Amino acid sequence: MAIKDWPEGEAPREKLLACGVKQLSDAELLAVLLRVGLKGLSAVELAKVMINEFGGLRSLLSASQAQVCRLDGIGPVKFAQMQAAVELGARISQENLKRGKILSDPDLTRDYLMRQLSDRAYEVFAILLLDSQHRVIQFVELFRGTINSASVYPREVVSLVLEKKAAAVIVCHNHPSGIAEPSTADRRITERLKQALQTIDVSLLDHMVVGDREIVSFAERGWID
Repeated sequence: MAIKDWPEGEAPREKLLACGVKQLSDAELLAVLLRVGLKGLSAVELAKVMINEFGGLRSLLSASQAQVCRLDGIGPVKFAQMQAAVELGARISQENLKRGKILSDPDLTRDYLMRQLSDRAYEVFAILLLDSQHRVIQFVELFRGTINSASVYPREVVSLVLEKKAAAVIVCHNHPSGIAEPSTADRRITERLKQALQTIDVSLLDHMVVGDREIVSFAERGWID
């Protein structure tokens, strides 16, 4: 049955408008973007097939165009609609992060870093540059590595901090394995960065390691004095 033929109040768009977006399941939200399904499959049923095929909504939305469009009923238009929705969420997260002081709402920082780094297939080392009020100046990806490691050069971090006139920084990187637990190497590079930044009187506030579903904060563990 097509969504337009569903009983009143049961179609995802009607449910969203009547009850709010948070009341929709993952498949129903995706169905709103898809708008139509296939012959024999409603948009919600097609959405369920897509989510199951990729093992979850996040994996689906981070997949490439070639991977997504090999599914029946999914072409460039539907792929573009999904990507636009993802990017809108990321830009809202970025605006929220820049609007306030980063330490007053750590959940904003976590949400932003999750959106930026959790789905990367390779390791990325990045830095949040902050002003003296701990407001975000810029988020910069500094180094990209293989799936196992990334080379981090303290002198390049210091150079960027000086260029942007940052007063404090939070560094972060992802673990493509999905496991956020920091390694011994992560702790070593953190200490090197801390010492390098101290020479220019800039505070290293935290090092956050992004996994598949969690972020580990060095500051919360007491590893950054």
